[in-house]
Amino acid sequence: MNTRNFSTGIPAVDFLVTFLQGRVQRARSGELDRGASAVEWVIISAVVVAIVGVVAAIINAALSDGAKKVGDCIKGANASGTC
Repeated sequence: MNTRNFSTGIPAVDFLVTFLQGRVQRARSGELDRGASAVEWVIISAVVVAIVGVVAAIINAALSDGAKKVGDCIKGANASGTC
């Protein structure tokens, strides 16, 4: 089996990529029904991976923005005020 080490650092994305690679390998080996069924599974898996990637990017951007705001607040904090 020809596998590649793939890591994004995001466990959900890594799992889905590994899952997709397994599905493609099974489709190539003939374990799945030939034809449309194998193609459907590959397309569904690719769509799921794309959705997870978009959600991960949105969450990452939101967390980075929030962390920057908190860091700026801490830098400018004084004893008499709040952020």
